[in-house]
Amino acid sequence: MKKVTSKIILAIVALLVIGTFVFLYKNSKKKPIEYEDLTAFITDIRRTAVVNGQITPRNEVNIKPQINGIIAELYKEAGQEVQENEVIAKLKVIPEMSSLSSAQSRVRLAELNLEQEQTNFNREKQLYDQHLVSAEEYDKARQSLDQAKEERSAAQDALEVIRDGVSKSNAKSSSTLVRSTITGLILDVPVKVGNSVIQANTMNDGTTVATIANMSDLIFDGNIDEVEVGNLREGMEITIRIGALQNYSFDAVLEYISPKAVEKNGAKQFEIKAAVKVPDDGTMIRSGYSANAEVALDEALQVVALPESAIEFDGDKTYVYVKNGESYDKKEVEVGLGDGVNIEIKSGVSEGDVVRGNQKIDG
Repeated sequence: MKKVTSKIILAIVALLVIGTFVFLYKNSKKKPIEYEDLTAFITDIRRTAVVNGQITPRNEVNIKPQINGIIAELYKEAGQEVQENEVIAKLKVIPEMSSLSSAQSRVRLAELNLEQEQTNFNREKQLYDQHLVSAEEYDKARQSLDQAKEERSAAQDALEVIRDGVSKSNAKSSSTLVRSTITGLILDVPVKVGNSVIQANTMNDGTTVATIANMSDLIFDGNIDEVEVGNLREGMEITIRIGALQNYSFDAVLEYISPKAVEKNGAKQFEIKAAVKVPDDGTMIRSGYSANAEVALDEALQVVALPESAIEFDGDKTYVYVKNGESYDKKEVEVGLGDGVNIEIKSGVSEGDVVRGNQKIDG
């Protein structure tokens, strides 16, 4: 019985040893390398540059008051359309005390002068009616009275403008009414009722009551690297994509390339501007949207192409491995334009030819 058990154990050990050697032998043998097969095809190849920038209105206007004052009423808000000369806000005037005092003094003097001229005229009229003075003297007295009346009226208007911002004679063109200077969309109203505002002068830019722009006339404003700017020309068609509007793109026409570079992030870049062709599908394009412009720097249309991974470079020569039965023959080819994925094959390979691609990896 013991002999039988020993023989069985020895047989099992022998099988394990033989199995181990067989396993190690099989794994020590090199597996044949397999490759992906790639077929040459016809396509369009474009080398493009992507330019980062933003969408802005061509004309954006800041509306500012003509006088100093306080916002009494606001008639418009951001997002509303406004017509040229339409009233946006109304001001309550804060008169400057020295100017107000001067205007009041001018009115008092004008009234005193008017009273004197009225007295003189009445005297001259009595004498004229009695034929004691000539018509010429009478006319002079009447003219002096008319001038005094005009001066009093002008002084009163000046006082009303300084005190109230408007006079009876110019109520329609009141400087207390802040009006739009263009037709467009109100982008921003940075003031509220009760805010103090000041007019523009040589010392400051004044307070902006509203920002208005024509949103049907937009431009793309971006910067392109100096390496790529040499391929651009005015009039080129470019494609605009806005990150906030997924799967949405529209065309633009390049209309400006800066003649001077600016340095950004250690690289020299040139500003470019393109006129945006605003679509009429009702999509709201907002001022300041971040956008990317895709510019075609070069293109090759309907050419034979292969994935760039199939190309082998050796010095200034390029090769591919064309499939021949179960093997591959090395063949020199002439390449052209590439877009980072595919590359043009000018000679050496025809449409439909199968070439060796990347090595297949198990697992």
